[in-house]
Amino acid sequence: MKKIELHVHLDGSVRPSTVAELLGISDDEAKKNMIVSYDNKNLEEYLTKFDLPLKVMQTKSNLRRIAKELALDLVEDGVIYAEVRFAPFFHTKQGLSLNEVVSSVLEGIKEVKKIKINLILCMMRGASYEDNLKTILVAKEFLNNGVVGLDLAGDEHKYKTSSYKDLFLIAKKEKIPFTIHAGEADGAKSVMDAISFGAKRIGHGIRILDSDLAINEVIKNGITLEVCPTSNVDTKVVSSYENHPVKKMYDKKIKITINTDDRTVSNVTLSSEYKKLKTHFNFTRNDLLKMNLNAVDASFMSVEEKKKYIKILKDEKILFKKGKDL
Repeated sequence: MKKIELHVHLDGSVRPSTVAELLGISDDEAKKNMIVSYDNKNLEEYLTKFDLPLKVMQTKSNLRRIAKELALDLVEDGVIYAEVRFAPFFHTKQGLSLNEVVSSVLEGIKEVKKIKINLILCMMRGASYEDNLKTILVAKEFLNNGVVGLDLAGDEHKYKTSSYKDLFLIAKKEKIPFTIHAGEADGAKSVMDAISFGAKRIGHGIRILDSDLAINEVIKNGITLEVCPTSNVDTKVVSSYENHPVKKMYDKKIKITINTDDRTVSNVTLSSEYKKLKTHFNFTRNDLLKMNLNAVDASFMSVEEKKKYIKILKDEKILFKKGKDL
């Protein structure tokens, strides 16, 4: 099945074998430090799985390689369009400029012709105002040349969404689209704050079910949620896959998309995620197609590109109805 992915982190999707090779360690050691265990306690512990990949993502060649490998992995998973996100200033520890970081990642993904990938640059909760402002400026420089938007990621519970209003006022003034991680480790108010900034997309957003007001606000404003079920279980935002609210959200006519978040950390693909959704919630192929169409509509690609991908997805539906092997 052809798929659209809107919420996937570059540094959370690095091949363990690549990190093992670059650091001179065993594959098993790399996996142990990069893939979350079943007894992970919370988001803070989950985020430690990014430490090892970030050590090697400090040179142009490594960034190009890792970006290319993710693109290849997405193609293998049936993804035809993706918006890959990362925080550029995490990759400047050995002297690279923000421009060099972004350029290197773009070079890597452009080597893979079977998929279209755009970048979303992450500002980080807990980072300085100056560093986050620099991320906005580099996003502006590359806007519509491989970069399509901004994000705010990191420890949402510790660093409240409301604290970042001024940065999003700047992004809005510069006409840079943005999505915001909200309603994951923190409550519905975090989502309400993100919407008040002008966000049309929310990363995760599952805590809106704590508040009828937030639910109504999301539906009224046509906000799309980038839902990542396996990741939510791994970070203990929900207690188990069976208890994930994805079906409740879908049944309430909330616009949702399905995403992996961190392919390596959560040891997940979109294909495996779709299988879980079918098994646990009886989602049909048509349900999944609708979520992919939601993803195209909510993406930061151009209107003409949206028309192209909508046609691809709808043509696939026709082939499926005719019994063709996809």
